[in-house]
Order: sequence, then structure tokens, then C-alpha cells
Amino acid sequence: MTQGSSAAPDDVFDVVVVGSGAGGLTAASTAAAQGCSVLLLEQAEVVGGTTAISGGMVWIPANHKAAAAQRADTLDTARTYLAETVPGNDRKRLETFLASGDAAIRDLEARTSLRLQPVITYPDYYPDLPGATPGGRVLEPVPFEASVLGKAFTLLRNPLPEFMLFGGMMISRADIPHLRRMSKSLRSALHVAKLLFKYGVQRLGSRRGTTLYLGNALVGRLLKSALDLGVIIRTCTTVTRLEADASGRIAVLETRDASARLHRVHARRGVVLATGGISHDVELRRQFVPSSAGDLSATVGAGDAPRGARLATAIGAQLSSPTREGAFWVPASIFTRADGSRGVYPHTVTDRAKPGLIAVDSNGQRFVNEAVSYHEFVRAQLANANSAIPAWLICDSRFIWKYGLGKIKPFTTSLNADVASGYLKRADTLVDLARLIGAPPPALSHTVETFNQHAEQGEDPAFGRGSNIYQRSLGDADHAPNPCVAPIKDGPFYAVAVRPADLGMSAGLVTDDQARVLAADGQAIPGLFACGNDMASIMEGAYPGPGITLGPALTFGWIAGRQAAADGGIR
Repeated sequence: MTQGSSAAPDDVFDVVVVGSGAGGLTAASTAAAQGCSVLLLEQAEVVGGTTAISGGMVWIPANHKAAAAQRADTLDTARTYLAETVPGNDRKRLETFLASGDAAIRDLEARTSLRLQPVITYPDYYPDLPGATPGGRVLEPVPFEASVLGKAFTLLRNPLPEFMLFGGMMISRADIPHLRRMSKSLRSALHVAKLLFKYGVQRLGSRRGTTLYLGNALVGRLLKSALDLGVIIRTCTTVTRLEADASGRIAVLETRDASARLHRVHARRGVVLATGGISHDVELRRQFVPSSAGDLSATVGAGDAPRGARLATAIGAQLSSPTREGAFWVPASIFTRADGSRGVYPHTVTDRAKPGLIAVDSNGQRFVNEAVSYHEFVRAQLANANSAIPAWLICDSRFIWKYGLGKIKPFTTSLNADVASGYLKRADTLVDLARLIGAPPPALSHTVETFNQHAEQGEDPAFGRGSNIYQRSLGDADHAPNPCVAPIKDGPFYAVAVRPADLGMSAGLVTDDQARVLAADGQAIPGLFACGNDMASIMEGAYPGPGITLGPALTFGWIAGRQAAADGGIR
């Protein structure tokens, strides 16, 4: 399917972008804003990639929006923090990100429909390290009313069904406390009633709610930008090969449409790869993760379409060096949806840090502070791979009713289907629950008993849960004295298994600070750029804060779009 104005008869464009996540849409919009004819190719039927199902957070240190909200930051402070958290083998690209991030946001907001706002109370993930901030470095998309897309709304990938209510209603982070309090607070009840009324009106004319938040809002805004700027979008189109012209510039893409017909597209100035990285390329991915991690990914798959790494290395591009720290991790639970599709639920911020839950290994023992970042949680699993893969999230009946657990939403009246499917383990006693999860019953009972002794006072001497502002920000602000700690005591008891999954790969194509893809000899390949997860991450496997994939994706997508539009990377 093609969206936008008519393609040139000879299928020649100034810039061709492959992939439609945040990086690809940013590159396409940026190049189009520079006056280029731009074609965006997407192998799926819809656009948005993993960005569309993500939290949509964008990490940009020292941004002007936080400063305007009285949460000023400096690049030197950010450098101090990154020196503490990132290995530091690639400082030039990291410095480019720091120097260009806010400029990219300013320019994109001036030229496109992108609108971001600071999240003042979302701390960096290691808040006690020098240079960390309690909030403001992370931006989120301003809620987007997708009805302005008209028919193009059908092009936008849906969020995960498990993150929507009533079959298609998105909610913001600020709505969640109102949903929890709606039976106790008139103000919250009215707030929820307004949400439901608005959603009901929207569903009269739309396949789902049109008020978008998180990553779906980010993609919606970038999609509108691309269409407004005249970018031609072709979905169901796979790029099978890249070719150089007589001068050595990457200028030809061989593509295959949904009918298996081959086409050739010419790019006069540049090709930008933004296909989502190597998460689903099992052979390549295994070079960058421990064998114990398995092959599970929480990212959007690409079917049989070759990702950017395969396309580029076939013409001499360089992949980042093998490492065991090549992924951005999240604990995930897996299940089968009613339509038969496999679901992968990323346990990012909705349950692990809430009071009244613990994580245990196959020995029935805790092995991690459950409120650390999702990346650190999985690192603890990998460090205890013999016993903690899978790990089990354990809670009681009060917890699962109030907060949900994994794919199970709060206030779910019947859990029978999830128990019958095997996703959820349920037992009247901890001894019986231990048997269901394969843990020694005395050990699990002792673990919970020991935890409860201290949890009554809001303490966790074993792991210090709730001991910093990041952990507390993910807890329940209405629960005292510790928003992350409460006893587990009211049966029945429940458990869900979680395994390592990647949220995207840190490993990828080696680029310079202008997003140009480098060959094995270290020289830039003329006309070829990469951004998003196709580009080896500037974070080098570290995860210092929320949005450290999307912040660089927007920044280097902007750089790639400008460079491709200007001269195709020729120096």
C-alpha cells in the first residue's frame, strides 16, 4: 500500500528510508523538510515498529523544556553521569548526541507535528551516582488526537492489547492513580467517567480510541509530520538488496511487494536504514548475548524481511564487536492471545516495584531488588542463570486486584482463564504455590515469612527495596511508609514466570557521528546511513535512564535526514 502523493514514474527519489519507527520517521520527515523527495519503505502493513508499542520516553539531557519547568540540567552534569554508567569506548558519537539532542528537538518541533513535554518526576535509573537527576532529562510525547490523521489512522500500529482498556482505550500515566482511587474518591470517579465518555464517543466513528499516549502518540505525531511534508509511505514492501552505483554510492534498492513482485528504487542522495535492529535475527543476536538469555524479544518482528544489518553487511558494512552486553533487557512473560498470536508482556514499571510482590528463583529465594530498572533485573537473572531463568513474580490476592500482574489488569473479576492457560499460577497456600512453580515449599514459605517480618514496617534489609527516588517513583505513592514494600499474606497466592527479553539490541551497524555507516576499513560508505536500533548504540549496552533508545533514535534520525538531504554523506 502506498500513502502520500504519487510516486515519480521512474521510481527515483532523493532519499529512501527503510523502516518506520521513531528513527525512520524522523529521518524521512527531516529530509522532506529540507526539500527532498522522500520514500519510506515498511515491510509490515502498518507503521511505527517497536516505537508504537513502547512507552515513548525520549532521553535528552540538558533540554530546554526541562529548564523552562525549573528542572535545569547541564551537559557537563550529563557527562559526569554518563561517565559513571556508560563504558565510554565511543565518546565522539556520545558527545554528538549530547551536543545535538536539544537542537534536534527544537528543529523537529519547529518543522513538524512532534511535540514533547518534560517528565519532571522520572529519575535517572542510577539516581545516587554523580550527575544523576531526579527528572527532566526524559521527555514524553504530548497526547495526540489521531482523528486528524483521517484515513491514515489505519496505517498506525496498535499498542499492545494488554496496554489498552475496554478493547481500545489508551490511558496516560496520570490516569492510573485515578483508576485505582475511583471507588474511594469522587474526584477520581469523575475523572474516570470523563475518560469513559470520551472513549465511547470516539468509538462511534473509529476502530479504537483516538486519544493517543506514550509511543503510539510519538509515532502518530511523526506519521502526521511525514504525510504533511509529502513523504511517500509504502507498506508491505521488503528491501531485499542494496546496490552501489558506478561512483560507489549506495543508490539502488531492490524491493519486493506483497505480491512478490520485484522493483528497483533509486536514491539520488542517500539511503537511511532504520529497520529495528537484529533482535529477531537469531544467528546475529546470539553473537551479542549470553546463551542463557535465550532468543525472546519484546520488539516487533519483521517476518522474513532482512533487517538493516543483513542488507548493509552484504555490501561491506561493519557490525559492532561481539560482546555479552549487546542487548537492552526487560523481564517478560509469554502467553497466547485469544486470536492465537503469541503475546510477550514486558514487565517494565507496572508491577515489580509495587508493594506486596517479590521475585524468586527456582530455589524459592529472592535474588534481586525487584524495584531496580528492568535492565538491571534481567542482569541479575543472567548472573543467576541456573536458578533465576525463569524467575517468578509472587503476590497475594490484594496485590493482583489492586495492581494486576503482567498481562492481567487491575480489578479483573475472574482469573480463571489465565489460570487455565497456565500463564498464572494460583494456590490457596504458599506451600501449594511452591509446588506449582517447582520451588521447595519450605524455602518459599521461609522467604515470604522473612520478607513479611520487615515489610510490616516498610523495610527490606535484604535488598533495600524503595531505598532511592527511582525505585520509589515506581511504587505506590498512596502506600506508606515505603511505596515499594508491603507484606504478602492474603491468599490465594499467585505467580507469573518471567524470562529475559530484549527491548532492542545495543549491538548494530557501526556508524560515525554523522550516522554514516562504516565499512570494515573504517571508512564511511557513501550514501548509506543508519539510525534507531540499526545503529550500534552510543550507550554500549548500558541503560542509564528512561528513553535512552528513543532519544538517540530521534537525534541521529534527525542527523541522518539532514546529512542525506545535504550531500549523501560525501565529504
